[in-house]
Amino acid sequence: MTDRNLRDLLAPWVPGALARPLRDMTLDSRAAAAGDLFIAVAGHHADGRRFIPQAIAQGVAAVIAEAEGEASDGDIREMHGVPVIYLAQLPQRLSALAGRFYQQPADKLKLIGVTGTNGKTTTTQLIAQWANLLGETGAVMGTVGNGLYGQLVPSENTTGSAVDVQHILHDLVGQGATVAAMEVSSHGLVQHRVAALPFAAAVFTNLSRDHLDYHGDMQGYESAKWLLFSEHQVGEAIINADDEVGRRWLEKLPDAVAVTLSNNLQPGCRGRWLQATVIDYHDGGAHVQFSSSWGNGEFDSRLMGAFNVSNLLLALATLLTLDYPLDTLVASASQLQPVCGRMEVFTAVHKPTVVVDYAHTPDALEKALEAARLHCKGQLWCVFGCGGDRDKGKRPLMGAIAEQFADIVVITDDNPRSEEPTAIINDILTGLLDPGRACVIAGRAQAVTHAVMQASADDIVLVAGKGHEDYQIIGNRRLDYSDRDTVARLLGVMA
Repeated sequence: MTDRNLRDLLAPWVPGALARPLRDMTLDSRAAAAGDLFIAVAGHHADGRRFIPQAIAQGVAAVIAEAEGEASDGDIREMHGVPVIYLAQLPQRLSALAGRFYQQPADKLKLIGVTGTNGKTTTTQLIAQWANLLGETGAVMGTVGNGLYGQLVPSENTTGSAVDVQHILHDLVGQGATVAAMEVSSHGLVQHRVAALPFAAAVFTNLSRDHLDYHGDMQGYESAKWLLFSEHQVGEAIINADDEVGRRWLEKLPDAVAVTLSNNLQPGCRGRWLQATVIDYHDGGAHVQFSSSWGNGEFDSRLMGAFNVSNLLLALATLLTLDYPLDTLVASASQLQPVCGRMEVFTAVHKPTVVVDYAHTPDALEKALEAARLHCKGQLWCVFGCGGDRDKGKRPLMGAIAEQFADIVVITDDNPRSEEPTAIINDILTGLLDPGRACVIAGRAQAVTHAVMQASADDIVLVAGKGHEDYQIIGNRRLDYSDRDTVARLLGVMA
């Protein structure tokens, strides 16, 4: 469809629609403008159909609305001269509808989806970086932002709406992107936001406790992640075989690539594989030797910790499945840069090493502390908090992990939102065997300052939870705050 025309857009579903030109497509009635197509979905927080009159008053050319409870599938009505077309199961159809509107942008590049609790951001950014080093034009869609690598525009959600995803892909194609690596969240999968996308490859990083306030339990959470491989169009599947869930999935995906840091591939790994054989951790990162179905190799990495080696090998396996040559990938691996706010290292002479990371789940915090310990000559500090209005069950778990894996624990705020900050901190403290040994400093900037100023030059201070974020949400206020900027200022370096 070269022209955005209502009749052509709806041809597969509603043959009788009017031939009306359309400017753009939006789910937000506040952003709707003259000539736009307004999509009215019965959403989780609000029913978009309530805003149809507002969108029409703002001059939209047409409306497509959820039929459930209002009309039959394919019904066409008119409101103040504007056609309102009703479609059943609109959320499930919206990805395909938006793809048609934006001329199927995913068909014009190699789209790689990455799902899992932790590692999505690092893996997608490594894939996009590596693509650039191979002569492609790499792009990223996810938590840190959307855009060509190095030119990201901040995003509100890990995976945008079905309309946003197709619109962003359309823009990326227009900017020359040839490879796009997308973080695919469990929310995005359950809500059908990527339902119509053709993924050249899909990657599973790991699964651990997160978002149980939404999914209810771990089984529901796992089922949501599995949707990427069971219900979507996926060319190649790349699975972390060191994860228990990943090993189960490999038994159901015989053609998938198994990626492991262990010396022995698990029995479930029957197909192609990539395996680390030797990992030597050092102050500057790690030296990795590996074997694989494509051959053997070794390279130096600037990334810290075992889980980042796993992310790196997942990215490597993904690009190998897409027929990029092993020798070229290995030769360029040492040029890959750490990701903003993901085990990001800040150093200064005679000052402690400070690592800023996004770890905000029990598993991620444990892995970040284990990674930091591999490089730590002195004491290991951990500064962290837990978000308000989110899964309360993980708070004592994270407290226990911090106490077990760090030498000194500093508990502070991390987006308390509508909750009382002291109540969140008290929830964390219930997980500690000896709460009296933890240092509690509610103000996050003060907590980070305390740790950095008290730590010695041989110490490592892990500041966990916010990573790339440049805000703190207190009540209904979004305040400017950045761990990265705070640390850089304390050390006298650039963020």
